[in-house]
Amino acid sequence: MRLGVNVPNFGPGTDPEVLRRWALTVEGLGYDLLMVSDHVVITPDVAEQYPAPFYDPFTTLAWLAGSTTRLTFGTTVLIVPYRHPLLVARMAANLNDLSGGRFVLGVGAGWARQEFEALGVAYERRGRLTDEHLTAIRAAWADEADYRSGGVPIWVGGGSGAALRRAVRFGQAWHPLRMTLPWLRERWATLQEVAAAEELPVPALAPRILLRVTGTPVTGDERLLGEGTIEQVTEDLEQLREMGAETVVFDPFFEDPAETLRPEAAWEMLAAVVARMQK
Repeated sequence: MRLGVNVPNFGPGTDPEVLRRWALTVEGLGYDLLMVSDHVVITPDVAEQYPAPFYDPFTTLAWLAGSTTRLTFGTTVLIVPYRHPLLVARMAANLNDLSGGRFVLGVGAGWARQEFEALGVAYERRGRLTDEHLTAIRAAWADEADYRSGGVPIWVGGGSGAALRRAVRFGQAWHPLRMTLPWLRERWATLQEVAAAEELPVPALAPRILLRVTGTPVTGDERLLGEGTIEQVTEDLEQLREMGAETVVFDPFFEDPAETLRPEAAWEMLAAVVARMQK
């Protein structure tokens, strides 16, 4: 099972040097994958959670790929309706080619209504647009002489019925974000039912879970995967391994943008996970 990290590419503490240090730290600790998020316009609904500055994912990952040798890079998740599908196809294929096949295109339909309005994209059509754009992206990649996509993997986020169908139809992996274990088990079973009904293969499981290491156990039905003592976190990884997860991405950003001013706290948690697993 591969392990990845979702790195904040936003917030008051984020700048080029901090992003570079993130990449070198993640690679140095032995993680396999580094992913970043996507927003284009920092409208008030976006800024509440992900304040400026916000670094574009393709630009950021292309730069970080040149600063590393082993890491795979990805988007978690690119909001597909925001950009023309042929632009996404070009940027993703080029990034994969230039990095030596080290790119994963994680995708989603989006949620920030004000950002959709600022971009002139119909919020109500975001699901249909996502499906249409993914169809166009895959068709473009079929022109290997031009795009040289190298078979960029698509990971599809979301837990709704439409998102599960999208994951089966377009995804090499299903990439749900921050969840409880019971929720994941229930939706994973539903996804397998969807795949059977569509007569298509079941995509791989590649969840993004919280990483919040605490000194005392976190209890209750609402405990998120990756939240609690280091023993609870590693037990969560074992549960995911038993479910067949091929990749798990840690998200060490909890909720306060000021966390981006103190990346060392996240690095310590990531190091603690590695040390615990080596035992």
